[in-house]
Amino acid sequence: MDLAQPLPPAANHLKPRELSPRALMTGAVLGILLTPSNVYAGLKIGWSFNMSIIALLVGYAVWQGVAGGRKSWSLLESNINQTVASAAASIVSGGLVAPIPAYTLLTGQQLDPLPMMAWVFSVSFLGIWIAWYLRPSLLDDHGLTFPEGMATLETLRHIYSQGQEAVTRLKVLLGAALLSGVVKWIDSFLWAIPRWAPNAALERLTFSLDPSLLLVGFGGIIGIRVGLTLLLGALLAWGGLAPWLLDQGLVMLPPGSHGPQFAKLVEWLLWPGVSLMVCSTLASLALRLWDLRKTLSARGAEVKAAKPSRLPMLGFAIAVALVVGLQAALFHIAMGMALLSIPLAVCLAAVAARVVGATGIPPIGAIGQLSQLSFGVIAPGQIPINLMSANTAGGAAGQCTDLMNDFKVGLAIGATPAKQVVAQCIGILLGSVIGVLVYLTLIPDPQHMLLTETWPAPAVATWKAVAQTLTLGLDSLSPSIRVSILVASLVGLLLGVLDSRLPACKARWLPSSAALGLAFILPASIALMMGLGAVLTWLASRRWPQATQRFAITAAAGLIAGESITGVGAALWEMLRQW
Repeated sequence: MDLAQPLPPAANHLKPRELSPRALMTGAVLGILLTPSNVYAGLKIGWSFNMSIIALLVGYAVWQGVAGGRKSWSLLESNINQTVASAAASIVSGGLVAPIPAYTLLTGQQLDPLPMMAWVFSVSFLGIWIAWYLRPSLLDDHGLTFPEGMATLETLRHIYSQGQEAVTRLKVLLGAALLSGVVKWIDSFLWAIPRWAPNAALERLTFSLDPSLLLVGFGGIIGIRVGLTLLLGALLAWGGLAPWLLDQGLVMLPPGSHGPQFAKLVEWLLWPGVSLMVCSTLASLALRLWDLRKTLSARGAEVKAAKPSRLPMLGFAIAVALVVGLQAALFHIAMGMALLSIPLAVCLAAVAARVVGATGIPPIGAIGQLSQLSFGVIAPGQIPINLMSANTAGGAAGQCTDLMNDFKVGLAIGATPAKQVVAQCIGILLGSVIGVLVYLTLIPDPQHMLLTETWPAPAVATWKAVAQTLTLGLDSLSPSIRVSILVASLVGLLLGVLDSRLPACKARWLPSSAALGLAFILPASIALMMGLGAVLTWLASRRWPQATQRFAITAAAGLIAGESITGVGAALWEMLRQW
């Protein structure tokens, strides 16, 4: 079956039932349950998980079982359900796990809940309307396959052709979630599971086994290449550089200190890690865009615009007014500078959508750093502009790419784009509220809790480091850090170029530049557990290939959801106890 073509009419026999109350309700409930997972994971390891497939499986299994002989759960309702849920869960791209905490760390100012919700919603809302106007040209471009959307479509097709498969996968999902949740509950409430380390010296360098099944689950998703790169990066950063820094006196530990010394060591190590990630992603992004430009020129592609319509124009105008007004009101950014963030956000969101369409990889980090660099040139030395105006581009790009994948699915099944937009808006509204409440519950004191072994928050470290460098200049850093930035930047540029230019069969042998840089910012214990998950999944795929293909991602998603939801519950319980 060609997934790019609409499904046959038989699959759409209930086409009128699309934006139904039960589809919206199911997506909303799942969004509320799944959003905490991405906030938790984003603060823990800097990555989030697309929740579309989980929403499809749960929605289908529940409603096909509940409906019985009544009206069945239609294909189009499944699509609305996953659109709402994935939009809510992807709200982390609005700044909750990166620029907003970085702003607090650098300025000491913490937004109140309602203003934070309004800000996260506004930048995400802008991304929805950018996607609406990009939709005709990007979906008509047959060179843009949108691999992530195709994966969702394949799952949708599979569960409707083999209904029992959805029930089986749901059992695996719930079983893994229960196991992960129980382990986290025991660790939080009954008995603190010890973090085993071979000796005190390795423990000081953060080499220990963390009893986190969430990390094992993420390892199963990222694949063997990224997992092994994390292990390599941990050995280089925490096993090689960290002891050398202590021996040379470049990092001084407090007298009598014992246990993991993550907070002190990461103050130095984050600079080469951030430099490597930023330079490699920007180099790779630039080359991919160059290739796309040549492809479009060769085809003589026409850029089609959506037909003017009052409602989309009104939505876009409201989004612009919200973003510009909130920048001025919350962060005291001049109106002219706030207005300048809009065309930049539109351009960079369009860039992100094309890259996602071609590769399936959302370059949200690269878009964020590129917008930071742009505002660093336009308004040097101004931290609010560098972080929050740049947040506009990153947040808009995140929701734009998420909705473009949904549009691709909708095109294949005959969905109504306007109804998908309604579902996406409901999702980001719920996600903004739940995401902010979860963030404030987990991190009530960002100044003392973030960039620690418990909450490494690598995305926060990246945004903070770039803003500091652009504000204070490289001269404010020690000579050793400046040398490390230069070396890491060159390595990142080389890896980014090679990854984009080598054939896929050869590029897969390169270390992942994103994972290599990330290993410098995460404790070695986290890299070890994620690497372990990747290796175990790879070994299982060699021994039981069919079973692994069917259940590995589902089980991994369950491990992530179970621990993160329990972790959020534990944080909430602790907060209530202190009251």
